[in-house]
Amino acid sequence: MKLREHRSFVRFWIASTTSSFGTYITTLALQVLVVGNMGGSAVDVGWVSASRWLPYVLLGLIAGVLVDHFHRKTVLAVTDMGRSIILAFICLMSITGVISIGWLMFLLVLFGALSLFNDTAYQSFVPQIVPRHLLTRANARLEQSSAVAETSGPAIGGGLVSLIGAPFALLFDALSYLFSGVLMASIKHQPSKKVKTGPLGQQIKEGLRWVYQHQYLRTLALNTHAWFLFHSMTMTILVSIFLIELGFDASLLGYVLAAAGVGAVAGTSLSPQAGVRFGVGRAMAFSRILYAPAVILMALAPATNNSDSQYIALTFVIVGQFFYGFAMGIEGPLEMGYRQYVTPSHLQGRMNATLRSINRSAVVIGAPLGGTLADGLGFITALWISIAGLAFCGLWFSLSSMRNARIEDDEIYNALK
Repeated sequence: MKLREHRSFVRFWIASTTSSFGTYITTLALQVLVVGNMGGSAVDVGWVSASRWLPYVLLGLIAGVLVDHFHRKTVLAVTDMGRSIILAFICLMSITGVISIGWLMFLLVLFGALSLFNDTAYQSFVPQIVPRHLLTRANARLEQSSAVAETSGPAIGGGLVSLIGAPFALLFDALSYLFSGVLMASIKHQPSKKVKTGPLGQQIKEGLRWVYQHQYLRTLALNTHAWFLFHSMTMTILVSIFLIELGFDASLLGYVLAAAGVGAVAGTSLSPQAGVRFGVGRAMAFSRILYAPAVILMALAPATNNSDSQYIALTFVIVGQFFYGFAMGIEGPLEMGYRQYVTPSHLQGRMNATLRSINRSAVVIGAPLGGTLADGLGFITALWISIAGLAFCGLWFSLSSMRNARIEDDEIYNALK
């Protein structure tokens, strides 16, 4: 049975794709709202970004236990609709002039809490509606849709922000989450068996032991935590460089960020084949190595007011963004497919929540740290620090036992048919 014949997955795919488009519009709109509309600094951008991920630090491990006890479809539908309401409220506060950095951070903490439960249920729901031998392909399709959204979302978002302003652009994401929530609620599937109850602490420990005592998941988890720290630093610094140092407007920023989406589309298209040919671990190692050179290209972009130099800078940035997105596209489906493949159904929620909560904790540290370094040491110096961190993650991953991790070739091969 082919992937497209699984109707539940098709609905899930459409819902996910719709919300992904809105998400990339909102990511850009929030950054422009802080820097452009509210006159914020790089530190403000970092703190606003961090507030979105703060719930992952405080509630991440608990969310995994709760999601393993509830119907994941219900969690997905309710959290999508809740996020729609919050974004609409941010828009209303912005156009009435009562928004502040503090209020924006508070609302994004609520938004992040809903996203935490949604993300945990999202990653744990796929194995319930897709056979194990199709997991790699299913994740590749989801990543491809996300990559297409990443490609066009920032460009659309930049155009919308320039045309109607950042606050109203947020309404598009609100509508996308509303549509996604309704579609999620319509999915028909067989719920998984109830997880055995027990003390909350014991259930959390069970998830932690699974992740950090597994031969390969342990290395994958620790390396990814470090990668998220330096990735969040990099993204915070780059947005400030693009808007302040290079003088990109909202529309041009959207097209620049879209280049990463083009790279991600290419990467996700090749991801399953790369897993078959080289193995999951080696294909991911290649991706981790590629991040640092991609950011180096962007760091070398000349910052001048000369039009010819700006075209050169734009070229460096677009090429760097493309390869950064390509690396993410290669590793994304393989990492997710491998995690789902090796983890028992009753531990899926806790495994995903453990990884995502600590990854997002790294973002809470990395985003404001990147902004602080940029303001204190200068944008380029701060960017080179984050580049060194990304290079370290790539070298560590490539020399670790994780490079030998594999999903059975016949499983991936069947998924490619």
